[in-house]
Amino acid sequence: MLTITRELRDAIVAHARADHPDEACGVVAGPAGTGRPERFVPMLNAARSPTFYEFDSGDLLKLYREMDERDEEPVIVYHSHTATEAYPSRTDVSYASEPFAHYVLVSTAEGNGPDDPYQFRSFRIVDGEITEEDVQVVEV
Repeated sequence: MLTITRELRDAIVAHARADHPDEACGVVAGPAGTGRPERFVPMLNAARSPTFYEFDSGDLLKLYREMDERDEEPVIVYHSHTATEAYPSRTDVSYASEPFAHYVLVSTAEGNGPDDPYQFRSFRIVDGEITEEDVQVVEV
């Protein structure tokens, strides 16, 4: 199960809506070994595409160096789908390289306004196998 604060969940959704119609992407880092998402790191979708996301390689290298220095790891890797449901595509699965991360997908397909519905789902992706998990949103 992914346990996430309302503040972090809302930040991920806001990023997805802000980048719409392109896919948004980013990471939520946390203290190594805890599985606790704490530090929201929105990233630039280098592909600038409504159907595909790609982390900028320079930004990603910088992020991993920062996480090493802070003894953090990527707890959540997130991105949005702008026209389809919040479920990992074959491409998403092929890029899932963090076996301990929660892969969060937000779908903005139904609308982009602050009061419009959205999907927020979390998955574990290990060796090409997708397992959906429950999401528990907590107050700080």
